[in-house]
Amino acid sequence: MGLLICRPSEPSDAVPAIYYIHGGGMVFGDPTSGVEGVLDTAAALGLAVVSVDYRLAPENPYPAALEDCYSGLMWLAHHAAEVGVDPDRIVVAGASSGAGLAAALALAARDRGGPALLGQLLSSPMLDDRNDTPSSHQMAGLGLWDRTSNKTGWDALLENRSGDLDVPSYAAPARATDLSGLPPTFIDVGSNETFRDECVSYASRLWQAGVQAELHVWPGGFHMFALWVPQAAISRDARTAPMLWLRRLLSQY
Repeated sequence: MGLLICRPSEPSDAVPAIYYIHGGGMVFGDPTSGVEGVLDTAAALGLAVVSVDYRLAPENPYPAALEDCYSGLMWLAHHAAEVGVDPDRIVVAGASSGAGLAAALALAARDRGGPALLGQLLSSPMLDDRNDTPSSHQMAGLGLWDRTSNKTGWDALLENRSGDLDVPSYAAPARATDLSGLPPTFIDVGSNETFRDECVSYASRLWQAGVQAELHVWPGGFHMFALWVPQAAISRDARTAPMLWLRRLLSQY
């Protein structure tokens, strides 16, 4: 486990931090993957970014990635003063499989007694190993991450046990039966992607559990569309929405 730590060039004494978990279908990527957009948001708001380098499947199946992410979060919380971060204002964030890991990390932090998280920012999170929602069937054979790709990623993480009855919620957060006590949450997803329905369901269940949650379903958006077509008007909106959510969240504390 390693951490890439980026701080504002002219920081205050202790700044809030985004603890970022990269995507890559559980099987590829590194701490720099997709971090440019996170750094742009952090620069606009005066935040630090800490991006974790976790072990990848299939060579390192569950729970390796989650435990690496949790170890990195613990290190950040315990060394916050050393790196100039406010330990009471850490937001865990991720994209795609990284967002699924971020959701699992929020569950683990809740159940293990910390570190406390200010919020969780989940962009197109990969939440459900069962791969059997209407949108997963609707988008089969289409897009950047279809139902077959999704099963491949989950099988790599779970050693070909995806869909089994005993998959733990720390591997697939959609399996969690209790979502109470989680931090304020931002979720966004495209309407034309495999993860649409599991994301909508997760947001609904957060509301039912009394958790503050903001959900955006971007019409016509495919998986990670804001990264691939950044010039599109909807992509600009999709980049602005989490920044506005973060600003509101941070203004409360």
